Amino acid sequence: MSSDSYTPGEDMAGRRFVLATDLDGTFLGGSDEDRKALYDWIEAHRDSIGLIFVTGRDPKFIGELCDGGVPWPEYVVGDVGTTIARVENKRIAPIDTLEAEIAAAWGDGGDRVREALADHAGLTLQPTDFRYRVSFDLDPDKLDRASIDLVHEMGYDVLISDNKYFDVLPKGISKGPSLKRLVSHLGIAPNKVLAAGDTLNDLSMLECGLPAVAVGGAEPALVERVEGLSHVHVATAVGAAGIIEAVAQFDFHATPEGY
Repeated sequence: MSSDSYTPGEDMAGRRFVLATDLDGTFLGGSDEDRKALYDWIEAHRDSIGLIFVTGRDPKFIGELCDGGVPWPEYVVGDVGTTIARVENKRIAPIDTLEAEIAAAWGDGGDRVREALADHAGLTLQPTDFRYRVSFDLDPDKLDRASIDLVHEMGYDVLISDNKYFDVLPKGISKGPSLKRLVSHLGIAPNKVLAAGDTLNDLSMLECGLPAVAVGGAEPALVERVEGLSHVHVATAVGAAGIIEAVAQFDFHATPEGY
């Protein structure tokens, strides 16, 4: 079934399996050949494969990416878990019932965090105005532990990933909890979901109990944290090929020819 002959999001619970994947370094990682193999395979099996993006990227970036040829997801867990949305006619529409807890936990956090961390060493505010998070580029050599302690005292969480990003999030909100909330909402059996990632901001979804893969080329700190987890496959193949490797490892679905 081609992408032009299915209704996005229709009967996600009835799909053979659902890929819930990070973007940078994971779904977008690896060689051009491997990415094409993965994307063509998904498009050819839309009746049996569901697709969810679980990413730190915002809806605007995702829309531009997919308009450029990457397969459209049916749902998005974006902004490091602070957005939970359905894709409707190539429009990413937040699901209010699933985001209510996130909004309540954040409150007026944006203004408070930006004011509190202004001029803190090692943190450069990113220009994107996210709804329920504040993100900084990080210089780890200049970061003062007091910045982290201040965020915790304010009642929010800090997520540092790839040793260069510093995200302030609503307490208890990240990729893993938001993905599990969406999976439950859609009635998808957890053992049908493959969560895929490559950096520490993917840790919560790799740890949350769903079958998972840390793709080849992943951040060493992530691999160290998940190596002992029986439900996590640590792939040797990089990026997109690592996802295909995990699909075969868990026997979710017949994989593309040659993989």
